[in-house]
Amino acid sequence: MNPPVVLGIAGGSGSGKTTVLNHIVREFGSDPIAILDHDAYYRDLSHLSPEKRARFNFDHPDALETQLMCEHLDRLIEGEAIEKPVYDFTTHTRREETETVESRPVIIIEGILVLAEASLEERMDIKIYVDAADDIRLMR
Repeated sequence: MNPPVVLGIAGGSGSGKTTVLNHIVREFGSDPIAILDHDAYYRDLSHLSPEKRARFNFDHPDALETQLMCEHLDRLIEGEAIEKPVYDFTTHTRREETETVESRPVIIIEGILVLAEASLEERMDIKIYVDAADDIRLMR
């Protein structure tokens, strides 16, 4: 059995990453594709006050548990299922429940920093960077 193809999609906030992802899923169907969104791996901020959570820099690499995402990606590449975290953006905390993600022939990882993280980039077979003008991104 061939290992899965790992495709990374990155770009700034509002650049159209999810739109590109949705076009790929529409073209090939969802059955052969497993999706890992980097947003699910934001650090749990339940230990911080709501005021500190509101001021947290979510665009910094340290805001994400990329090591956990790498571990999950490696398990998917090995053919194993994983329990992906579920992040609550209203409270900036992780929920108790997780989402089961089964290994598939294609694994897509998506997020603003997936190409900036060498540990993720080195696992990718295909890399897509979605670029959009700042004024377009702000409108989205």
